[in-house]
Amino acid sequence: MKIRNIELGDKPVFLAPMEDVTDPAFRLLCKEFGADMVYTEFVSSDALIRSIGKTVVKLNISEKERPVAIQIYGKDTDTMVEAAHIVEEAQPDILDLNFGCPVKKVAGKGAGAGMLQNVPKMLEITRAVVNAVKIPVTVKTRLGWDADHKIIADLAEQLQDCGIEALTIHGRTRAQMYTGEADWTLIGEVKKNPRMHIPIIGNGDITSPQRAKECFELYGVDAIMIGRASFGRPWIFKEVKHYLETGEELPPLSFGWKMNVLRREVQDSVNLLDERRGILHVRRHLAASPLFKGIPNFRETRIAMLRAETLEELNRILDHIEETYGKSQQ
Repeated sequence: MKIRNIELGDKPVFLAPMEDVTDPAFRLLCKEFGADMVYTEFVSSDALIRSIGKTVVKLNISEKERPVAIQIYGKDTDTMVEAAHIVEEAQPDILDLNFGCPVKKVAGKGAGAGMLQNVPKMLEITRAVVNAVKIPVTVKTRLGWDADHKIIADLAEQLQDCGIEALTIHGRTRAQMYTGEADWTLIGEVKKNPRMHIPIIGNGDITSPQRAKECFELYGVDAIMIGRASFGRPWIFKEVKHYLETGEELPPLSFGWKMNVLRREVQDSVNLLDERRGILHVRRHLAASPLFKGIPNFRETRIAMLRAETLEELNRILDHIEETYGKSQQ
């Protein structure tokens, strides 16, 4: 699969853009474990053109994580174009437009998935951004606003006509948020449409190597994107890539090995930010890790993890977990 001249290999697996998750440290970790392309946290076009510090820093990318996409969102055409020019100066491989974020503070103001209620404006923004920059422009969106307005089949063609070079579809409506099951049938229909010639990337509920393979085989997508399943589990890319390439499950990764990855994630977060902000940022990802799912009487340990405020405190909790549960989880 290629997006313009960016070669992404056969059956590529991408890390989805996620606010407060896909910072540079986490992107590099996922890249190391096999992610074929990574996306930044989504960037507000309004905040970017006003040079808000915590927004501008999201444009920081490194050579090691390429190919990397920077994703922006907004509801005003001129603002999105101006933000696109700023993003282009940061030299990502791809500029992605977010028309899929369902959260109220974004969609409720008409941006993100809110654009699904104003398709003419979505197309106007897309066309303007494509014409404004030289790098490839892609789009990420959803099936539609709600169950009665699943418009993706027609919308995909319209977005392609605007000049985008790939389309990512999350198999839910905005009304679903992240509830229920992702519906991949419409993603498959878009891919099978003979008028579609750009790559189609499927997203939603890919939580296992087996499901990843199934999505490629059943729906014919060019690539898949993994989001929430990477929380506290960046090694999912290692598991998925191995299964796609060999048809066999990766030999089980030990509890100790996974714990070391989580410790590294903690340290990388602290190095990227500082101790206080790094711990605040990473602790909820640790607490959500499936590595701890099913461990009996783990609730108090999880609460302690969520309350940790220093590196020493968090490391002490991780030591306790390994000492208490390590042998039983091997």
